[in-house]
Amino acid sequence: MKKTTLYFLFAAALSGVASLFAKETAEPIRLTVDVDRLVLPAESTEKAVVKIGLDCIRLPRAGSRPPVNLALVIDRSGSMSGDKIAKAREAALELVRRLAPDDIVALIAYDSRVEVLVPAGRVGNGRELEAAINSLEANGSTALYGGVTQGAAEIRRYLGESKHVPRIILLSDGQANVGPSSPEELARLGSALMKEGIPVTTIGLGLGFNEDLMSRLAQRSDGNTYFVESSDDLPRIFAAELGDVLNVVARRVIIEIDFPEGVRPVQFVGRDGSIHGQKAELALNQLYGGQEKFALIEVEVSPSRPGAEREIARARLAYENAANNRAVTTTAVRNVKFSTDVKVVVASANHQVQADFAVNSLALAKDEAVRLADNGRRDEAAAVVRQRAKELQKMAVTYSNSAVSAAAAPAVVEADRLEREGLSNA
Repeated sequence: MKKTTLYFLFAAALSGVASLFAKETAEPIRLTVDVDRLVLPAESTEKAVVKIGLDCIRLPRAGSRPPVNLALVIDRSGSMSGDKIAKAREAALELVRRLAPDDIVALIAYDSRVEVLVPAGRVGNGRELEAAINSLEANGSTALYGGVTQGAAEIRRYLGESKHVPRIILLSDGQANVGPSSPEELARLGSALMKEGIPVTTIGLGLGFNEDLMSRLAQRSDGNTYFVESSDDLPRIFAAELGDVLNVVARRVIIEIDFPEGVRPVQFVGRDGSIHGQKAELALNQLYGGQEKFALIEVEVSPSRPGAEREIARARLAYENAANNRAVTTTAVRNVKFSTDVKVVVASANHQVQADFAVNSLALAKDEAVRLADNGRRDEAAAVVRQRAKELQKMAVTYSNSAVSAAAAPAVVEADRLEREGLSNA
C-alpha cells in the first residue's frame, strides 16, 4: 500500500475520531446519577441517597458568551449614606466597564419610591450608565419589593431577545419597609420570576439587612445570594456575580427523575424540588460554565435478595443551550446491587455523595436551629444541630469517611455555643 494511501486512511480515521469526540463533548453539561452506596444491604428496607449531578464545562473563550440582559437594582435609602453608597457606585461602575456594547442593562434605584435611572437598553459606550451611577445619592426609606418588580419590568422589555441572558442584581443594606415587606411575599415574587426565567441575585450589605427576606427571594428565583459585612468587599462581589452571568451555558433547566417500582422518593435534601408518586422534578434558571450543581434525593428501597441488581433512578435533563438557543435533552441511569455482606456494602460507598449529603443535611438543621433560636427556643435549636451531627458522625465511622467527619465535628461545637450564648445578628 502506498504511503499516500496510508496517509489519507489515517487522516480519515483521525477525522472520524475527532467528529465522534466533538459530538460527545459538543454540549455544555454532563448529566450523572450516583448513589451513596453501589451495594445496598439485602433482605431489608433501606434508605439511600441519590445524587443527580450536572457538570458544566467552561466556555472556551470570552467572545463566545451569550449577551446579557441585566437590571441593576440599588438601594439608595438613608441607611446607605456615606461609604456604602460610594462603594456601591464603584462596584456598579466596574461592572458596567466589563460589559460589551451589545449587552443590555437597566439601572433602577429605590428609596421611598422607585426610579428608573436608565431604561433597559444596549450598553453602547456606557457613558449614560456611568453618569447615572455617579449620580446615586442616599436618602429616604426602602421600597425593596417595588425596586425588584421594576427591575423585572425592564428585563421583560428584552426577554424575547434570542440570546440575552436575564438577571436582576439587587443590593440592599436594610429592611423592606415600603410596600410588601415579609419574607413570604418576597419568596412568592421570587417563585413568579423563576417561572419567567428571571433569576434575582441578592447582595446584603452590613449586619442590618433582612437575611430571610433576601435569601428567600434569591433561592426561589434560583439566583445567588451574598452577605457583605464591609462595603469594601462590594466591588469583588459584583465582579464574582458578573463572572457567573457572563459564563451562563444553559437556561430553562428541567430535571426529571423517574424511580422504578420498589424505590420510593422521600424528599429532596437542600433543594426545593417536587415529588409526585414515582417522579421527582427540579427546575433551575441558569447554569454556569465551570460549576458543578447537584440535587440530592433521599429514597426508600424495598427489600431485594442477595446478588440482585436493580435500577434505582433514571434522570432526564432538558435545557436550552445559551450559546445557540438549541433545545437539548440527555438521560442517565444508575443501578445498585444487594448483598448481606456488610464489608461489601461498606466498600461500595461513594464518599463524595455522602459528604455532599452531610453538608446539605447540616445546613437544613442549622436553618431549623436559627428559626428556633429566633423564637427564644435556644435549647431546642442546639439539640437539632447536635442530633444531626451525631447521626453524621456515626456514618463517618461506619464508612471511614473523613469528609463527613470533618463536616460534623464543628457542628457539635456550634451547638454548644448556641446553647450557651444564643445567636448574634452576625
